[in-house]
Parts: sequence; structure tokens; C-alpha cells
Amino acid sequence: MPYALAIFDLDGTLADSFPWFLRTINDVADRFGFRRVANEDIEGLRHASSREILARLEVPMWKLPAIARHARRLKAEAASEISLFAGVEAMLQTLNESGVQLALVTSDSEANAREKLGEAAALFAHFDCAASLFGKAAKFRRVIRRAGVAPGEVIAIGDEVRDIEAARAVGIACGAVCWGYAAPAALRALGPDHAFERMDEITDVLCPSVVARMSHAISGNAGG
Repeated sequence: MPYALAIFDLDGTLADSFPWFLRTINDVADRFGFRRVANEDIEGLRHASSREILARLEVPMWKLPAIARHARRLKAEAASEISLFAGVEAMLQTLNESGVQLALVTSDSEANAREKLGEAAALFAHFDCAASLFGKAAKFRRVIRRAGVAPGEVIAIGDEVRDIEAARAVGIACGAVCWGYAAPAALRALGPDHAFERMDEITDVLCPSVVARMSHAISGNAGG
């Protein structure tokens, strides 16, 4: 179905920050006193929910705000190390030109998000950043009100179990990308409305009229 608003996550969805996360997580663990992540732990954590991850790493809930603030500072310092996934700019441009409003809801700061997005930041009509670990649903609701669209016309696209859970809590469609933090199997097990294996599949789903026009043009050229 056509969507009027697409709400994107940033890290693991548009920005390839997982390698940075793996290089950084144990320094953060040492600083805040939770369990370090061994190489053999990584795949299991990719199949876990956010609450399960916190339990396995023995992270107290009361420390989450301070950990999040520290992580944002580290991301700001490492901005040059974190790039967008291939095809992000073209995908966002196509959505924008097709009349889909773009919004970004992320746990990162808006300043960090804009720096990572570069020129593509101008394509976004709405930013709602610094989301807490379990605070995305509230931000989704706020963005939807600002955009002035019905929930049935909205899709949230992310790479974690909590992104799907937040979308379900708000009553909007959810799309899961299979190239981010969570394992594809963990995302598919929750039955998202769409599971994207490739970046161009997002435009295939959100801009079917554009895809149809391109297919028609290609067929016409081949026939001529």
C-alpha cells in the first residue's frame, strides 16, 4: 500500500554503525560496570530483544540515561568512522520525490544524525532524536501528529526488535531491514509487515508507481 510518512531509524538502518559499536562496547562496559561482550556473545545478542540484552549484560536500568549520553558523545567523536549504507541517499531521494514525508527517530542526537546524513538530512521533514531505549513509541506518536497523517498511512523502518515493538504499540506498519544490528531471523520471527533484504526493496514497497513507470520505460526501450 502507499505510505504518506516513513519514519526511519538511523544506526543499523541508514548508517553502518555496527562495526563502531563492536569496537566501543567494552570500553563503555568498563566505564559503567556491566558485563563485557566477548566475540562468542555477539550472535546470541543479535537474536535477543533489548530487555534480554540488558539482562544478559547485567545493565541496571537506572544507568541507561547516562550510558546513552556517553554513547552520543562517543559517536560525535567518531563521526568520520560511520558512513551511510550504500544506496541510502538514492533511496531517500526517490521517496522524497514521490511525495513520501520522511522522519527520523533515533537514540542519537540530532546533531550527530545530521552529520551522518550529510546532504540527505535536507530530505527529512521531521527529526525527533535522543529517544530512550524504550521511548520510540512516544516519539512515533509525536511525529505522526506533526506530519498530519493517519496511522494507517505510516510505516516505521528499523533494524531492531524494539523498532517493531514500538510500531506495533502505536498501530503503524513496520518494516525491518536485514543488514543492521538484529539478526534477520529474530526480526522475521516477529512478523513485520515488510522485511527488506536490499536497500532498493524499500522504494519497491513504498513507491510502487515509480517502480511501475521504470519497468514500463525499460520494457518500451527493449521493445524499440
